[in-house]
Amino acid sequence: MKHRGCALIVIAMLAGCGSAAAPRSAAPSRAAAVRALAGSPPPLAALHAQANRLLGGGAAAFRARLAELRGHPVVVNKWASWCGPCRFEFPFFQRLGVQLGKRVAFLGVDAEDNDGDASGFLRRYPVTYPSYRDPDQKVARVFGATLAFPTTAFYDARGRLTFVHQGAYASEAKLREDIARYAGRQ
Repeated sequence: MKHRGCALIVIAMLAGCGSAAAPRSAAPSRAAAVRALAGSPPPLAALHAQANRLLGGGAAAFRARLAELRGHPVVVNKWASWCGPCRFEFPFFQRLGVQLGKRVAFLGVDAEDNDGDASGFLRRYPVTYPSYRDPDQKVARVFGATLAFPTTAFYDARGRLTFVHQGAYASEAKLREDIARYAGRQ
């Protein structure tokens, strides 16, 4: 019986890491997102102008973007196209990126992935913000997130890293709660 319980735990853990069908996108249409985010402050509008793009530049470009966003709380989500738990939680970021995007900056970090798969993932799950390519996890090191997929980091409006959540969010409500708690406003 003990071995059977261990086997069930291992199977459950592997199920989250496989390539099972991902949930359908929860994103509003591009036109609806543009309408919802119209009038965003200039630094956030600049993010929205780069919606769904994969950006290069590594850790230096990422740090520069964080500096540009001072004055606004920032939520950073590290993901990969091959990550089942990332696919599970991505719809939460799609919705909250639109709902909160006039007050909170969102950034993605696509780690240990290839551009083709990452671009396909973003076509299936479009977001209102860019993601930084991070094939060697140098960007993820900026916020101490090299082990777990996904990982979400929170910066307050002063640019201070306030919390790092490792693993997938179980619900959109929990992510929203952490944004309010650790990013400082909603």
